[in-house]
Amino acid sequence: MTMQDIFHLPDPETQPEFYADVPAKRLVAFVADTVVILGLSLLIVPFTAFTGLFFFPVLMAVVGFAYRVVTIARGSATWGMQLVAIEFRARDGGRFDTGLAFAHTLGLAISLGLPVLQVISIVLMLTQPRRQGLSDLVLGTVAVNRRAAM
Repeated sequence: MTMQDIFHLPDPETQPEFYADVPAKRLVAFVADTVVILGLSLLIVPFTAFTGLFFFPVLMAVVGFAYRVVTIARGSATWGMQLVAIEFRARDGGRFDTGLAFAHTLGLAISLGLPVLQVISIVLMLTQPRRQGLSDLVLGTVAVNRRAAM
């Protein structure tokens, strides 16, 4: 992230309300989204003549990836994130487009596939001023509280 990009995002020192409790809210949102993804995956299983049960983890991964890309691209937040009043912002302060939603979701998928990256991401969220995870740092994005108007 360049200095030019940083000026488009809320400053964690002068506007800490944007980042207050974001890591905890992201965890709650992740759990809520996982429940939604599980439900959607279970709804799909009968349409696979129940063969989806044999590759259910793969089905959940595909459904989860699609769910996250679509919901983030449409509103810069998943349904779980909307539940806890947070949303993603791009380095310019704007909402995510489809490409950025895809890239961020891909980063999450890679982190979930390699647990050491997920641990690094969690540590970063708990220690960085903007509460950015690994994917956020790479893409220059942030998760912020929605009720604090930008």
